[in-house]
Amino acid sequence: MLTKRFFKTKDEAEITFSFSHPEAKTVELAGDFNDWQPEPMKFIKKDSAFKLKHRLPTDKDYHFRYLIDGEVWDNDHQADDYVPNGFGEDNSVVSTARA
Repeated sequence: MLTKRFFKTKDEAEITFSFSHPEAKTVELAGDFNDWQPEPMKFIKKDSAFKLKHRLPTDKDYHFRYLIDGEVWDNDHQADDYVPNGFGEDNSVVSTARA
């Protein structure tokens, strides 16, 4: 799940990436905004979800995926779009275009 917050005085958006997986011990976020280097997400017990915030420049699309327990890649099932990634799967896409 993606939550977006836009700033009036900055050309950036704060994106909260949120991913729930009942059996996951760890979830990491990797995307073109962090050179596909997986970043650990923090488990928020009250939400039963792993979360991580990123500030990204506006008016762009960014590809990303979640890495579960260092082994299995998954997509955000409420992403803005999906595109083939060249590995026979799709990447999730988050858009920072202002609505």
